Amino acid sequence: MIDLQLQNTLQEALHNQLGNAFGIDRMEIVAGGDINTALRLSGPQGSVFAKLRPAQDMAMFEAEAEGLRALSHCDAICVPKVLACTQAGNMASLLLEWLDIQPIRSESEACRAGEALAALHGCKGEHFGWMHDNFIGSTPQCNTESDNWAQFFVRRRLQPQFALAAQNGFGATFKPYAEAIFEKSPAFFIEYHPTPSLLHGDLWSGNLGALPDGTPVLFDPACYYGDRETDVAMSELFGGLPVAFYAAYRKAQPLSAGHELRKPLYNLYHILNHLNLFGRSYLGQAERMASSLARALKC
Repeated sequence: MIDLQLQNTLQEALHNQLGNAFGIDRMEIVAGGDINTALRLSGPQGSVFAKLRPAQDMAMFEAEAEGLRALSHCDAICVPKVLACTQAGNMASLLLEWLDIQPIRSESEACRAGEALAALHGCKGEHFGWMHDNFIGSTPQCNTESDNWAQFFVRRRLQPQFALAAQNGFGATFKPYAEAIFEKSPAFFIEYHPTPSLLHGDLWSGNLGALPDGTPVLFDPACYYGDRETDVAMSELFGGLPVAFYAAYRKAQPLSAGHELRKPLYNLYHILNHLNLFGRSYLGQAERMASSLARALKC
């Protein structure tokens, strides 16, 4: 995969974007997510981060670039600058500014990150959804706009994931719960009416870090406008974030009554997506969440 043709194509894309003769002296594979090949491109001018996928997946990188540009309008956070989306033979690539990102470790970093997320959620939209469909991981994510959040979340989030689970052979597992959850989950929103906030959309500890000076960094987004609680809920999955992060967020933007009841509904979307992407190792967790939701809704 890392060959001379690829190196030349990436170098040409960088030259066209940066307006200088960026010379790639070295390409090395680095950590960059579960679904992409990630490279560090190094040369005399510094480094660039590159993601690679098959050429037919270019739309995924275009959607990610759009999300990063949207997040960049929030001054409280840092995101990698998009340099280029390009195609090299049978490979699609997304070229980003190289940032020295480290996990959030200190309490002060956690506080800054919580405050930054609250600031991001202060960016409001007119409708729930997004101007284009995009992806959650490599799963298509429908973003047709709506003024009804409960309806949006059922139709654009839960229903497609349950349908995909059925296609993947898990339909019988969720048959006792799915239709009832679709029908009755709007009960969570009788007295709760969220406004459309700009969301990262795929917010877990692996997509949030800090620069050496403590500046919060967000990356790998799946942006849309929705209930801000969805970002907060997902951040508690897969190990969660430091307590100071949540304390700082709540101080800046207190959560509404009932958020603990809504959290499993929101996180079911992501666990179903992991089931559909990575297989039955997530089946038990997804079934428990669906069953618990059904009981909470008295289905």
